[in-house]
Order: sequence, then C-alpha cells, then structure tokens
Amino acid sequence: MCLSMVDKRSDEVRRMFASVAHRYDLLNRLLSLNIDQYWRKITRRKLRRDLPSPAYTLDLCAGTGDLALEMAECGQVIGCDFCRPMLSRGLEKARKHQLGSRVRFVEGDALHLPFRSRSFDALTIAFGLRNLESETNGLGEMFRVLRPGGSLAVLEFSLPTIPGLRQLYLAYFTRVLPKIGTLISGRDGPYSYLPDSVREFPSPDELGKLFEQVGFESVRSHRLTFGVAALTLGKKP
Repeated sequence: MCLSMVDKRSDEVRRMFASVAHRYDLLNRLLSLNIDQYWRKITRRKLRRDLPSPAYTLDLCAGTGDLALEMAECGQVIGCDFCRPMLSRGLEKARKHQLGSRVRFVEGDALHLPFRSRSFDALTIAFGLRNLESETNGLGEMFRVLRPGGSLAVLEFSLPTIPGLRQLYLAYFTRVLPKIGTLISGRDGPYSYLPDSVREFPSPDELGKLFEQVGFESVRSHRLTFGVAALTLGKKP
C-alpha cells in the first residue's frame, strides 16, 4: 500500500497506522532522535498554565498514548483514536506506568467524536491533525467538545524557515526517513506518506487562521527545535 500521494480517506489512514503499530514508538524515537518526547512535555507545560486543577483532557488521535500519559500529570485523560491496534499499545503503557486510573482509551473518529458538547477542559492532538480528511471540520469538532474557556493544543511537524537548515531537513525527511521507516517497520508506504502530508499541511500562521475561523481566541504558535515542529494554542471563548 502506498500513500505517498497523501490519500487521507479514513479507512486508508486507519490501515496505514495499524500496519506499523508494532514499531510505531521505536520509529518515533529513532527518527526524531527522541526529541518528540521533549515536544510533548513542552505541550503539557504550556497548557498547564491555563487549566483548572485537576483538568479533564481529551487527547485526540492519541495513537499509542504518549501525550495522553504526559497529560495525566494535569488530571484525568481520555485518549481517543480510530486505530484499535494503536490504542492497545497505549493501554499497555498506561498499565505499565500505573496510570490506568487516570488515563483511559476510547475508539472514535476525530471528525465525529463520541462525546457530548462542552465536555473537556483541554484538548490535545499531536501529529494527527494533518491526517484528517478536513482540518477545518476536525477543529470544529474540537471546538464543540471543549468547555467555554477550554484550551486546544495542536502539536505538528513543520518546515524550518532557516535557509540551509530547511534544505538539509527536507533531504532527510524525503530521502532518508522513508527508507529507515520501511526498513524497521517492514512496510513500504507509511513513511513516504509522512513527508508529503507535512508539506501539504498549513504553516503555523495559516493554522492559526483556521483556529480563528472556527471560533478560537488568544491563538498563538511556538516553533520548536528550529521550526521542525510547531505548537499552536487557542482558547474557546
């Protein structure tokens, strides 16, 4: 299966992630040099300033649960994803870290969330918004399930703006990363999809405008690690 043309139909994306669930965490650590863990800690620290204590958080496109486990420091967390093999890995990790009482996992579609409106104090999504068929519709669902005053944090890959570094990063991202991903995962496709999806995803400034279009206020973006990733934050009025 090759998704290098960024086929974001939900069934295709689900099958893609299910095929690499057994190697997903290992590949994340290797391909990001473990920096992805640091980015999640930054997300939690930035959000915590605006959250009640304890907070009730929804981690969307939760995957194997890394950000959900990180947000457990702030209170109760639901990790939601539509790929059951990924959620199974997250459940194993929650039990291993003895966080089963604070983190639970629910299978669900980010474009049709199985939660009531105004349910959560915070919503996080890491490296998942670009996989949705519609970023705007996804943001609209996130706005719906947040309580008034609730906070949204979107952590995503981005492209460095520094000349020279941008070219080096693109060379690694488009030529080296897919080969390593295929070698370790045993699947040809998911890690070719990644650079294409990042190139097509809105820039931090463009994403901030999408936040505002669906109703979020106090929108701000933080570029992380020379712009390799970006954290965009907003509040529901």
